[in-house]
Amino acid sequence: MEEDNRQPLLPPTQDQQIQHNIYLRRVQNRNLYLATWAAVLGPLSFGFVLGYSSPAISDLKNADDPRLILDKVTASWFGSIVTIGAAIGGLFGGWMVDRLGRKVSLMVCSIPFVLGFTFIISAQNVWMLLGGRLLSGLASGITSLVVPVYISETSHSRVRGLLGSCVQLMVVTGIVGSYIAGMFLDWRWLAVLCSVPPVIMVLFMIFMPETPRYLISQNQTFEALSALRFLRGPDVDHEWEYRQIESSADQQEASLKMADLWNPAIYKPFIIGISLMFFQQFTGINAIMFYAAMIFEEANFKNSSLASVIVGLIQVVFTAVAALIMDKAGRKILLIISGTIMAISATLFGVYFKITEIHSQNASTIMPVTAMAESSGEQLSWLPLASMALFISGFAIGWGPIPWLVMSEIFPLRARGVASGVCVITNWGCAFLVTKEFQDMMDSLTSYGTFWLFAAFCALNVLFTFFFVPETKGKSLEQIESHFQAERGTTRFGSFSSTVQ
Repeated sequence: MEEDNRQPLLPPTQDQQIQHNIYLRRVQNRNLYLATWAAVLGPLSFGFVLGYSSPAISDLKNADDPRLILDKVTASWFGSIVTIGAAIGGLFGGWMVDRLGRKVSLMVCSIPFVLGFTFIISAQNVWMLLGGRLLSGLASGITSLVVPVYISETSHSRVRGLLGSCVQLMVVTGIVGSYIAGMFLDWRWLAVLCSVPPVIMVLFMIFMPETPRYLISQNQTFEALSALRFLRGPDVDHEWEYRQIESSADQQEASLKMADLWNPAIYKPFIIGISLMFFQQFTGINAIMFYAAMIFEEANFKNSSLASVIVGLIQVVFTAVAALIMDKAGRKILLIISGTIMAISATLFGVYFKITEIHSQNASTIMPVTAMAESSGEQLSWLPLASMALFISGFAIGWGPIPWLVMSEIFPLRARGVASGVCVITNWGCAFLVTKEFQDMMDSLTSYGTFWLFAAFCALNVLFTFFFVPETKGKSLEQIESHFQAERGTTRFGSFSSTVQ
C-alpha cells in the first residue's frame, strides 16, 4: 500500500485568520457575485417556465387555430406536465452534476430550455405544446438541483445564505416577469422572450469557473486553485482554503456505495433533505396559488392578470427580505417563523370557507350564489385576501428559499449529486401529487377541511425544524459535514441545539 506523504490539515494561524476576516469584511469578491449572477439566470429561466402557463392558457383557450385550442383537460396538463418533466430532470441532474461537473451541467440544461420553447413557438398541435412544456420542465428540474449546489460550493460561509436565497428570488422574479409580459405579448412572442435567459446564461457561464470542491474531487489541483483565486480575489490564502476542502475530500470514498447509507454523515442529511422537500409542498402553496384569482375577484379585483402580478410581487419582495437577513437571522429561525405564519394563515382560510359554508346552508335554496355572496360573504372578502397575502409572505421568507439552500449545504461531496437528485424528485413528485389531487381533496375533505389539513402540515414542519434541522449559518460545508459525523448525542450548532438520532 502506497504511503500517504501529504501533510495533515493544520488549523489556521492567527495571522491567517485575521487576514481572512479582513477580506470578508471588505467583501472583495465581485467575481463571486458575477458567477452567482450567471448561475441564477437558470432559476430565472425556470421562473419563466412556471409563470408562462397562466397567460398562455388564457390565450390558447381562444386560439385562432383549432388544432391549438386547449380544453379543460389539456389546459390542466399544460400546467402540470412541467412537474413531471422536473422530476425526471432531478433524476438526470443528480447523475450529470457528478459526472459532468456543476458548470457543464448548468450549461447543458439550457438546451432543453431553448428546445422546449422552440417546440411551443413552432407548435402545430396540442401535442407539440405539451412536448415543449415537458422539455422545459426537464430543464427546470436540472436547474433546481445544479444551481444551489454550484452556489454553495463557490461561495464562502459569510454570504452563502444571501447568494443561495437568490435562487428562489430569481424563480419568483421570472414568474412575475412572465405575468407582466403576458399582459402585452401573445403566447408565441412570450415564448420567444422566455427563451432568452437560458441563452444569456450559457454565454456568461463560459467565462465562469467550475466549483473548487468538484475540481479537487477530480484531482485537478491547478484548476481548483485558479477557481479559488477567481472567486476569492488576490488577497486571500487560497492554499489554506484548498487544504481545508482537500482534507474533507480525502476522508471520503470516490463514489457513493449502498453501505454508505448506514453512515450518519449520509443518512442524517438525506432524511432531513427529503423531509424539507416534502413539507415544502404539503404546506399547500400550490393550493393557495390555485385560489388566488378567485380570492381577488371576491375582493373586487376584476383583472385576473393584475391579480397574478400582485401575488408575484408579494413573493418577490419577501423573498428579497429573506435573502438579505438569511446570514444574520439564520436558516432555522426563519423556517420556524415561516411555518408558524403559514399555519395561522391556512387556518384562517379554513375558517373563511367554514363560515361561507354555514351561510350557504342557512341561505334559501333558491337564492343565487352571487346574491348570497353579496348578502353575507362580501363582508368577509378581506379575510381570504389577508390570509393569502400572509401565507405567501410567510412562505417567501422561509419555506420557499430555505429547503433548496439547506439541500445544497448538508450533503457530503460524494453524495451531493445523488442525494440532491432524490430531493428534487421528492419535491416535484409531491408538487404533482398536490396539484393533481387537490380537487379530490376538496371534494372529500371539504374546502375548510383541506386547508386545515395544510395548516396541520405547517405545524408539523415547525416541530420538525425545531428538533431535527441544524443551523448552518456561518458554517463552512466541511463544518456542516463534521456535524453529521457524530453518531449520537446532541450537538450545539449555532444558536440552537439540534439532536439527530
